Amino acid sequence: MVVQGQELYVFSEPASNMPAHTLSPKFKMVGAGRQGQPHFLRYTPELMFGFSKEFMLHAATTFSNMHTQSINWESAYIYGKYRFLSRDDVHRHFRMAAFAEAGYSRNPLYFDEISVRGDNSGFDLGVIATQLVNKTAVSASLSYLSVYGDETENLHHTLARSALNYSLSAGYLVLPRVYENFDQLNFNIYTEILAQQVLNKNAYFIDMAPAIQFIFNSNSKLNIGYRFQLNGNALRAVERSYLVSFEHTFFNALKKRK
Repeated sequence: MVVQGQELYVFSEPASNMPAHTLSPKFKMVGAGRQGQPHFLRYTPELMFGFSKEFMLHAATTFSNMHTQSINWESAYIYGKYRFLSRDDVHRHFRMAAFAEAGYSRNPLYFDEISVRGDNSGFDLGVIATQLVNKTAVSASLSYLSVYGDETENLHHTLARSALNYSLSAGYLVLPRVYENFDQLNFNIYTEILAQQVLNKNAYFIDMAPAIQFIFNSNSKLNIGYRFQLNGNALRAVERSYLVSFEHTFFNALKKRK
């Protein structure tokens, strides 16, 4: 079965991993309106591998029109997470994990907001802690991000090169009220705080991202979320965006056959 739904966050990762020996294809779309410009869209096909209960890996590529007039191939990135602490009890657990992420992007450096998931080339290193109690899961993360690349011509501001990312996420399992079988529909609600502090200049943002999630037959997941800025002075491509994603998990897909 899948891990507890209330910690399958929409905009961030928990310390828990995918079940061992699983393979999950995922497709994500992020969109936003930009005044006087074409509607911004980013498509992300992704493959996720659960090699063991401690280690998982994501590999993804992105297509968008952030820097072009039409949708073009934009970037590729890889993400790995290792769970190094797990204290499990009945209806509760506490887990911690370390992660590393690296990406290549065709986009030039321009915005203060930096990311290796489509926007920039670079790496991200961090830790995650997640506490589950009954139907509620709370998670926090902190990471160091460094990017590189060519600057846009005629640039009149200092480029963001490194930053601290931090997040605080909460999820609650609304349905089912009582588990009877794995075929029951799961409905989860989330609220996440996503923030970034640029280290080599005075630029930051703090976002809120509420979301809902449906899990079908314990193996298919539909996410719908909206992200908006609460505070900040960073130069960004967009300050409000929506997200829709769908993924399906194949259990025991990576298990050796006897």
